[in-house]
Amino acid sequence: MTSNDSAKRLHRKFQPVFTPVGTGVLIVSLFILIRSLLNRNSYEIVLSFGLLFFLLIVGIIGLWKSHKLKYIEPIWKPPFPLTAASDEKAQISGLDENIPFFFRMHFLVKGRFFPNGHGFLNSKTGKSKKNWSPFFAETSIRFRETSGQVPFDFPMSGIFHGEGYCQLRDIFGFFNFSCGSSQCRTVNVRCAPCWGKKIIINAQTGADDRRNKPAPDIERYYMREYTPGDRFRDINWKSSEKIDALITRISTDTQEKINRIEVHLRNFCKEENITLEALWLLDRAKAQLLYFIRNLMEQGSLFIFDVHTAQGEKEIENQNDLDIFSEELCGLSFFPPQNETGFLKGTGEIYMFSTACDIGLPSFLLSNNHRPCSLFMIQPATEPLFKKTKKKSDETEVIHIRDFDLKNCRSNINWFFQKKINPLSFQNNRTMLFYAELKL
Repeated sequence: MTSNDSAKRLHRKFQPVFTPVGTGVLIVSLFILIRSLLNRNSYEIVLSFGLLFFLLIVGIIGLWKSHKLKYIEPIWKPPFPLTAASDEKAQISGLDENIPFFFRMHFLVKGRFFPNGHGFLNSKTGKSKKNWSPFFAETSIRFRETSGQVPFDFPMSGIFHGEGYCQLRDIFGFFNFSCGSSQCRTVNVRCAPCWGKKIIINAQTGADDRRNKPAPDIERYYMREYTPGDRFRDINWKSSEKIDALITRISTDTQEKINRIEVHLRNFCKEENITLEALWLLDRAKAQLLYFIRNLMEQGSLFIFDVHTAQGEKEIENQNDLDIFSEELCGLSFFPPQNETGFLKGTGEIYMFSTACDIGLPSFLLSNNHRPCSLFMIQPATEPLFKKTKKKSDETEVIHIRDFDLKNCRSNINWFFQKKINPLSFQNNRTMLFYAELKL
């Protein structure tokens, strides 16, 4: 998540002071007043004058108070890290000003949500494909309270660009006054976690790397916790009995073996095929990739992951690198298919994560058949495919278009007319299939 405090603006564009309800009451009051004057109906004259006088008093109080709140700076803090479909809320604070009894402070968040980033640009028009969704959420701060929460959740991973600002409203719903400065935010939304099979990798699977272990602390340099693969004769049994854990002795000349794992996230797709369903397939591929890396890190072995995407390469060695990579994945969208005629160098196993949108996958597998490859494939859940593979519907990860409306996003009208993604045919013996589906 990044914030742009320099983008604060003291004056927003013009907004009507009257709400639709207030406008209706004003029109009805004027209509009754004019008719009563023509008909000389004293009862209607008193009623219309009373309504207009009440609107005038409430409007003057609201205008006076909103002018005093002109320079208020509320603190809008979105959750970090923000994960999709987690029912998160953004914290609002810094509203220390006194509010009149018949008024309440409202905080609004408005912007655009881009599922899985912005997508690549059209070479002809120079614009990205319009798969974004309008976002709007608001909350009312209780009387005499200085903080609150606003719903801030999204159905899938992506990037949110928007701003938050305050409005002063009367409890009758007649007036709406802008106050305070608006704050712009760019928030990364991580993909929701998935559940899969745990992968166990032998030390001989990936490429080997050897490096000297640094020794800033001499005690940590000679001793560390036992990991699978260490020699039993190196275990310090006396120290292990004291702390109830196996401790291994490491000499100053020992070089620890580190296994390098080559991982490929194939985020390729033709521009005309980038639909909400395609973005959902990519979202699930990202989730499987993160689950794969976390699973191996929890095994305690020393792994370094060389992750290759269409955008570039990334080396992941520890949890901090994984957190940074998870933030980068939020904005990683599809790239146009590339000409991949060469083959990958090396001898270790390759771990690939791809979707049914990757039309270049079969040729890429064929050109690199000299190396073992484990493929994690995200396919659309079509009915004929399930009849053939005898898969159950509960094994499919489903997202609904209505989920966007339930989470304060607005459904893009283009999503209802996009074509379906067809399953991709390929041949690979070491393939794990996962299914994702888009529904209304």
